[in-house]
Amino acid sequence: MMFLLAVLCVLYVWSPATLIGGQGATSNIIPRKTVPISSNGGRLFHEEGVWNYTTMLLREDLNMLILGAREAIFALDLDDITVKKSMVNWKVTEQQQKDCYNKGKDAMNECKNYIRVLHKRDDGRMYVCGTKAFNPSCDYMSYENGQLNLENKQEDGKGKCPFDPFQRYTSEMVDGALYSATSMNFRGSEPVMMRSTDEVIRTVFASTWLNEPNFVHMAHILEGESSQEGDDDKIYLFFSETAVEYDSYAKVDVSRVARVCKGDLGGQRTLQKKWTSFLKARLDCPVPNINLPLLVQDVFHLCQDDWTTCVFYGVFTLQLDSSQYSAVCAYKIEDIKRVFSKSKFKAPVTVETSFVKWVMYSAELPDPRPGACIDNHAREKGITKSLDLPDKTLQFIKDKPLMDQAVKAIGKRALLVKRGTAFTRIVVVTVTALNESSHEVMFIGTKSGSVLKAVNYDGEMVIMEEIQLFEPSEPIKILRLSNTKLYVGSEVGVVQLSISECGRYHTCLDCVLARDPYCVWDLNADRCSTINSTHRTRTSTVIQSLSDGDASQCPPIGGSKTVNISFFHGNTVKLWCQPYSNLAKVHWQLNGQPIRPSNTFQFLPDSLMIINASAEASGYYTCSSVERKHEAQHVAYDLKMWSGSGTTASLHGVKEKENTLVAMVVLLSLILAMLVIWNLYKGYFPLPCCHSRVKDMANRSVDANQAQQHKAASSTGNLNSNNNYANDQRYSFSRETDRETDRLSTTVGSSGQISMRYIDDESEI
Repeated sequence: MMFLLAVLCVLYVWSPATLIGGQGATSNIIPRKTVPISSNGGRLFHEEGVWNYTTMLLREDLNMLILGAREAIFALDLDDITVKKSMVNWKVTEQQQKDCYNKGKDAMNECKNYIRVLHKRDDGRMYVCGTKAFNPSCDYMSYENGQLNLENKQEDGKGKCPFDPFQRYTSEMVDGALYSATSMNFRGSEPVMMRSTDEVIRTVFASTWLNEPNFVHMAHILEGESSQEGDDDKIYLFFSETAVEYDSYAKVDVSRVARVCKGDLGGQRTLQKKWTSFLKARLDCPVPNINLPLLVQDVFHLCQDDWTTCVFYGVFTLQLDSSQYSAVCAYKIEDIKRVFSKSKFKAPVTVETSFVKWVMYSAELPDPRPGACIDNHAREKGITKSLDLPDKTLQFIKDKPLMDQAVKAIGKRALLVKRGTAFTRIVVVTVTALNESSHEVMFIGTKSGSVLKAVNYDGEMVIMEEIQLFEPSEPIKILRLSNTKLYVGSEVGVVQLSISECGRYHTCLDCVLARDPYCVWDLNADRCSTINSTHRTRTSTVIQSLSDGDASQCPPIGGSKTVNISFFHGNTVKLWCQPYSNLAKVHWQLNGQPIRPSNTFQFLPDSLMIINASAEASGYYTCSSVERKHEAQHVAYDLKMWSGSGTTASLHGVKEKENTLVAMVVLLSLILAMLVIWNLYKGYFPLPCCHSRVKDMANRSVDANQAQQHKAASSTGNLNSNNNYANDQRYSFSRETDRETDRLSTTVGSSGQISMRYIDDESEI
């Protein structure tokens, strides 16, 4: 009951415009192509025994990717990350790990040194910080003579780097000073946004400033370079936190953007060494039928020319896991600046001595305006730095840093709303199409280990590809862009991708319908190619249609080769047809007529099932896919059943031949068996085990003949004659036995294989 009241209170506070503003957003968009891990064309880097590849620094001046992981820092070739140029280990000591464990942390996972901060300094060195077993520490690192080197000039990392390796944080190096947003203590209960210089400037430790925040992004915007008001540069901070302004019994988190002035030095008496320019406002990312505000997970800023063209792109997810919705919203820098400089403030009001309610502050504001940077107006009053600000202005901002008005998304709606796996990270790049129009291509990391490649064409969001890079259990933790490559980090490794894989589109129709601003179909080369300067000079020989995907200029596609298939009555037949696009609708035809679903015909995403097929299922089947009114035939089948007069006769003929062949094999086997038995019986083909017994019987027979001959002999001549005869008989029997043995041995052969033949004449035995 209490939770229901809380939700109703939130709905009451939440403006109706917020709920209506997202009605125009495109929802539940299907990626046109799904690219599996096996064919993503990426290059993977992973070092055995090293995990958490989640911190990156692009050093294009060195053509290197500096990669921070758990207890290791790598220098990888920017063109091929599988080439490791150098590596340095930065591990915790046994004593540090033991102390961390004694404080209740996991020794094997949490009590390690996770690299969390990597920034380039003006002198070419790098500033690096790690969690160091819940005792954050920072150092300087250089790259010389092909080697990474830590200088061992370790500094206290409190407020610069998180204690907890799994806590969100962000940082930015501006003019040699580190701006960071993290936690100041071991428990993670003291959030801070801080500038680390000789005079540290930080936020006030109060729930009105930061209330259980999750920091996601920090950006330095050069507003002071061309400001007509003499304004200062700004540091913008994006995060989510528990809202203090909602009247509810349950916690409600909201997305925020805050900012400080680069030249802020703190106050003289009030807000000493604290920001005098810290202001924050709610980020509005409306999604239809979603009541609770979405929470920002990552932000990327893109500036075309000067700071006035900067746009912040953010990915948002639900704060409840009941339904998996994610969104992308974009915000103009001018809209954010207007809220901070023109909007009214919110102020806490105590109700009935115990309950605090936040309402719009309607009274007169101090002058100079609270939270404003030192500009021409302040200088006219003799205020040249924040130390000169009056206490009335400083006390106001100390108590009331929250703006009443929210920052609205461009078009007051989300650019993209998608149901399914949650979004985690985003980067954006501007691409110039063949007709010189500019388009912002978004690469969105997901919790399922994939990257979405998307673009918005005049309010129509198109997801060209979903590229699977890691197993579904490995979320994308970081995305970085450099020239023509995308670098994607996770717990298990880093993948390098080309942002323009036009070779995935094999036909003109597929290439043009992809609506990829990087790709054109080259009629001369007969392939889908990445746009280059040559294509721009001969537009008549290349095809690209981004706004409507018009592929009418593509050469006609020839029909596919017919596949002949036969089936038996009552069988289930499956005809395969894989469309080249997730957006294509498959059309099946039988003898030129559309097939409708029935008990016989069932449609699957990649095939047609014919259940209990009969003679009526025979015919000519074609499978075509239709996308944006363009049709292409994929496969054709000539399906016949083994039934009917002619077919049955053929089938009977085949069966008769099969039966005749089987009968002949059986008859020959019987004849062969009888011959073997007959030879064994006659002793012409003795078994090896019986060969010695045959010889013994032969010897006994010879001895008996000799005894009879000796007894019958009456003269010496006759004796000699009989002896000669006896010898002839003995020789004759022995030769016959040897001949049988020789015949058997020649049958076995030298290779050990028995070759058998028919004996046509008994004289051969």
